[in-house]
Order: sequence, then structure tokens, then C-alpha cells
Amino acid sequence: MQLPGSFPLTRLRRNRMDGWSRALSAETRLAVQDLIWPIFLTAGEGQRDEVPSMPGVFRVSVDRVVAHVAEAVELGIPAVALFPYTPMEARDEEGTGALDPENLLCRAARALKAAYPALGLIGDVALDTHTTHGHDGVIRAGEVDNEATVSVLTRMAVLQAEAGVDCIAPSDMMDGRVGAIRRALDARGLVHTRIMSYAAKYASGFYAPFRDAVGSTVGANRLGPADKKTYQMDPANSDEALREVALDIAEGADMVMVKPGLPYLDVLHRVRREFGLPTFVYQVSGEYSMVMAAVRNGWLDHDRAMMEALMAFKRAGANGILTYFAVSAARLLRAG
Repeated sequence: MQLPGSFPLTRLRRNRMDGWSRALSAETRLAVQDLIWPIFLTAGEGQRDEVPSMPGVFRVSVDRVVAHVAEAVELGIPAVALFPYTPMEARDEEGTGALDPENLLCRAARALKAAYPALGLIGDVALDTHTTHGHDGVIRAGEVDNEATVSVLTRMAVLQAEAGVDCIAPSDMMDGRVGAIRRALDARGLVHTRIMSYAAKYASGFYAPFRDAVGSTVGANRLGPADKKTYQMDPANSDEALREVALDIAEGADMVMVKPGLPYLDVLHRVRREFGLPTFVYQVSGEYSMVMAAVRNGWLDHDRAMMEALMAFKRAGANGILTYFAVSAARLLRAG
């Protein structure tokens, strides 16, 4: 596209001179309705513990979760994503706690749905928060077994939906899990339960604070021969991301996600443009913690850095953003 104009008749700075003209000529807009707030759950009662590697982010016990999200609801944030920090003594090699209807996520979902019926609940479906080894699936013969894992995930998804989760979010990256979950949900009459697939989830170094938050670090003494690179995507690939997304859409995904965010804006843009399906992005823990570390050292301005990063996701095509900044950003947006 060739646009006419030449200096001095054309001065692009004119529309930048005042706040009102900048607002009217803005190409991209960020709203509270674009934000999804990930929250962490923990065992016990009366708990509200800050995650050491994520300043300002807390794990809360189920008895405090309704109060914890009250401001988010008041601000108009449409949905929260639930992640449990399961005590190690409640974990095993198979991740069987994921199938307990009284696990942290299911109890929190019931409490939140009773208190805030209109709040969207997104449930994480993966086994890393329930296994002693920290992998997203079941290990067989030194490998994460795809079919064995999918079998557990389908039952986990149904359990969450029955507890009140509105949107199942499989983050495991097993092949075929979206189709299996869709069939399982439909077979139980849960036809309105949505699936937000982590369709393009990369084997990233930016997840470390999250793994601290949920206790899923795959350490030297717990790893064994399995490696998350065998199921999460190679950061070198973007064409492969389109294949992953296409497969998940064909299997019944209602929404798709790219994760992480800022290092993969190109992938986000390609996915949204290629498929036009509601497309989400996860501004992951490492992205959040980097900004917060720089803010605490006086190197970045919190609000400017936060809003600029969130706007980048919208500019690249995201319909919505999972971000630990959700409440802080919503306060600024509501203040005008």
C-alpha cells in the first residue's frame, strides 16, 4: 500500500501533539475486558503467601479465594485462570490428585462460582502440579507417555467442568488431547464448556517463576530421562505452531493460545491472521518478574512498561491476555 504525502504538507507529528488527537488516531485499544488474571491456590486455611520470585503475586487458600478476586470482579475483569500449588505429600508419580473432586482447583471453582456466577473460570489441565516429578504427564519407560496422559487429562477436564469451570485450558501439549477432552465433555452433557487450548506452547526459559509458584520445577534429582522439550515446542519454529493450532481447531478448540508472549509476538500475529479464531496470549511469569525486578531497581517505570507490553499483545492481534498485571492494569484503565 502506497500512501500519498510529503513533507512539509504532511506532518505526522500533528496528530501526536495533544492527548485528544492521540486518542482519536490510536489504532489499537486495550480494555479491562481484554484481561484474564491467573491466580495461585494453596492448601490450608487463612493462607496468603507471596511467591518469592514474583513480587506482588500471592498463593491463597480456598477459604480466601473469594475475597482475593473481589477487586478483580469489581474492576470488570471477565475471567480468572486457576493454578493449584499442591503440597508434595499430596502428589505421586501418576498425578492422581488431579482426579480428586476435592482438590484445590475444584474446591476453589465451586466457591468462586457460588460467589460470582458471572465470573469466567479457566481451569488448567496438566499434571505438573500433581506429580512428584513435575512433568505435565505420566512417565512410562523414561518418557512422557502421550496416550496414558491424555486418558488422565480427559477425566481431569470433566471433573473441573462439573465443579464449575467454564473453560478447560489444556496446557500439557500432548497430541490429540483437545479432541479427547471435547468428546469426554460432550459425552457428559457438558457441551457448553469451552476449550482454550495452549496450542502453541514453547519450551521456554521464561516459565521458571511459575514453576516456583506451583512447585513444578523439574530438578536434577526429579527429572529422570524425560525432558519437557519432547512435548513443548522448539523456540526455533513458527510454521509448526500453525500446524499445532490447525490440529487443535480441527479437534474442537473454541479458543487458542500462544505462550509465552513478548518473545513470540510473530507467532501470535501469524496465528490470529491465519485462523481468525479467538486468540489469546499468556504474558508468562518470567516476563512479569523481569519487569518487576527492573521496577524494584528503579530501571523501569512500572505503569509505562506494563501498559506498553500489554498493548504490544493487542497490536499483534490478541483477543485477550493472561497476565499477572491484570488487576494493576485494570485500575489504570478504569481511572482513565
